[in-house]
Amino acid sequence: MGRKAETYEGLMTRLEEILSSMDNGEISLEDSMKKYEEGIKICNKLYKILNDSESKIKILMDEGEENFEYQ
Repeated sequence: MGRKAETYEGLMTRLEEILSSMDNGEISLEDSMKKYEEGIKICNKLYKILNDSESKIKILMDEGEENFEYQ
């Protein structure tokens, strides 16, 4: 079965959980490193989502301007 699509909100929630667990200082250095690595991966996914969204918005805005000019 395929993996469920990760949402921006879901990724942000997970990132906040990681940061919270690292901030409390109650995890080992090894666990902190694993969480840091996971956090970096999540940040990269978030950046991609934002970048893709920005591209879609630019396309929609350009199409809207073209349609407006012809009316």
